[in-house]
Amino acid sequence: MQKSLAKLEKLLDYKFRDLKLLERAVTHRSWAYEEIAGGTEEEIRKLQNETMEFVGDSVLGLAVAEYLYESNPNLSEGDLTLMKHHLVSTETLAKVAKELGLGNFMRVGKGEEKTGGRRKQALLADTLEAIIAAIFFDSGYIKARYFVKKVLEKELIKATPTSSIDYKTLLQETLQANKREAPTYNVLKTEGPPHNRTFLVEAVWDTGKTKGKGSSIKSAEMQAADLALKKIEKETQQLNQ
Repeated sequence: MQKSLAKLEKLLDYKFRDLKLLERAVTHRSWAYEEIAGGTEEEIRKLQNETMEFVGDSVLGLAVAEYLYESNPNLSEGDLTLMKHHLVSTETLAKVAKELGLGNFMRVGKGEEKTGGRRKQALLADTLEAIIAAIFFDSGYIKARYFVKKVLEKELIKATPTSSIDYKTLLQETLQANKREAPTYNVLKTEGPPHNRTFLVEAVWDTGKTKGKGSSIKSAEMQAADLALKKIEKETQQLNQ
């Protein structure tokens, strides 16, 4: 494990004073449960990264909010919120974690290993958040903020209010503004191997339905919601003519 952690330190470009922080950050609860079978909840909790994710999420949110505020002085609170929501989303964090190769360093249980845990978006995103927390605990906020800006650099640079639009929220708000029920989403089909899934999702509302496709359920839902908004807008225009 020491050699693996040393490689990860080089990858992260950060040298830990307390390497046990990094070790815990990459340890999923499934590994902890198997490692100390019959152990107490407190013993298991001390080995795995769930509570570190909680701290990492807060540090990440602050670092991203600070960057967006300083870099976009003319944008509204709503636009900044949209961008922040996109940047700290599971999808974005999993993408960054995958590019870093974090899946190769995660400690997961045998069952999680068999189901492709190292490639799961949620686990990858959680591990990245836990690593942010580990750096925060090891050296404080300034170093953690620097790390966040470095690993998210490409995403931070290309983020715009338009590219960060949450179509699901917009669709729900559009329907509710007209006293209509919120939409529902149904997964119609899942195709491809575990490491390269494609999802087909249907968005359904009181007067119609649309389908979206994506590499995750969320991205497919977003596409379906985007198409629904366009369909509703077209219907509204026709009614007003």
